Amino acid sequence: MARKILLGSLALTPLTLVGDYLLDWGDVALFVLAALALVPLAWLIGEATEHAAHHTGPGIGGFLNATFGNAPELLISLLAIGEGLTEVVRGSLTGSVVGNVLLVLGFSLLFGRGDQSVDRQSSLVWIGLVLVAALAFLVPAVPGWHGDPERHGVAVLSVPVAIVLLVLYVAVTWWQLREHRRRYRPPLPDGAWRLPSALAVLAAATAVTAVIAEIIVGSIETFADSAHLSDFFVAAVIVAIAGNAAEHGGAVVVAYRGKVSLAAEIALSSSAQVAVFLIPAVALLSWAIEPLALSFRRVELGAIAGSALLVGLLFWDRRSSRSNGAALIALYVAVAVAFFFAGDRG
Repeated sequence: MARKILLGSLALTPLTLVGDYLLDWGDVALFVLAALALVPLAWLIGEATEHAAHHTGPGIGGFLNATFGNAPELLISLLAIGEGLTEVVRGSLTGSVVGNVLLVLGFSLLFGRGDQSVDRQSSLVWIGLVLVAALAFLVPAVPGWHGDPERHGVAVLSVPVAIVLLVLYVAVTWWQLREHRRRYRPPLPDGAWRLPSALAVLAAATAVTAVIAEIIVGSIETFADSAHLSDFFVAAVIVAIAGNAAEHGGAVVVAYRGKVSLAAEIALSSSAQVAVFLIPAVALLSWAIEPLALSFRRVELGAIAGSALLVGLLFWDRRSSRSNGAALIALYVAVAVAFFFAGDRG
C-alpha cells in the first residue's frame, strides 16, 4: 500500500515543475509542493540504489547508498550555499543527524514487533561516530561563537576537520567490509532490476531531485516569512524530515515487520553517514562555490551529542522497548522546540 502511494505521489514532481515554470505559483505553494515531491523522489533514489547494490556487491553498494541516499540533502546544501543561505545548510544537516537518531529510531521502537534486541556492537560504533563528529565540529564551531561565524578563518579550520572525518568514514567502511568478507553473498533476489536500469533510474531521479531542490532553496525564505518561522527551523525540521521521509518510513516498516535490530541499524547508520560523510563532503565541495564554515551553534552540537548519548545509554544492555521509543520521540519534540526558539543566528 505504501509503495503504491509513493509511486502515485511521483506525480507531485511534474505538478511542482508546472507550477514553477508555467503557472508562476507563489513561493509558499511551491515550497510545500516541492517538499512533498521530495519524499517519493528520495524513496525512488533509495530503491534504485538498493537494486544497484545487488549487482555491485557490498563495497560499491555501500558507496552508492551513502552518496545517492543522501542526494537530496547534498543538493539542497550546495544550492543553498550558492544562495548564501548558510544557516539553512547547517540547519538541514543538523536536523538530518538528529532526526535519524531520535525520530526515526523512536518510531521504529514504538511500532516495532517481535524481538526487541539490537546489535550492541554495531549500534555503539555508529553512535560513537556521531559523538566523534560532534567533538570534531567544536574545532571550527567555538571560534564561530565569537565574532563573524562566516569568516574565512573559520572556513579554513573546517577543512582539516572535514578531511579527518572523511578518512574516519572510509576506515570504518573498510573495517565493516573486512568483517563481512567471509560471508556468503546471496544470489540476486527475484524481481531485482538490471544494473543499467537501476543506474538509469538513479541518474534520472537525482537529476530531477536537483531541480526540486533548487525550487525548495529558492522559496524557503518566503515560506519561512509567511509561516513566521526562522530559516533555521524550516531547514532543521521541515526540510530535514522531507528529505529523509522515505528512508524514515522504510525503517519503521522494517521494525513493524519484526526486524527491530535492522531498523535500528538503518536509523543509526544513516545518522552517522550524515555526520562523518555528508557534512564533511559538503564542507569540502563548498570551496568550489563559497567556502562553508562548520560553525555550528551550541544548540545544534548539544542536540547532536545529547541525542547520541541518550541512545547509547538506552542500548547499552542490547534491549529496546516501546517506552524507549516514546522517550526518543518526546526528546525530538523538545529539540524541535529548542530549534524554534533558537531562531536564526543574530
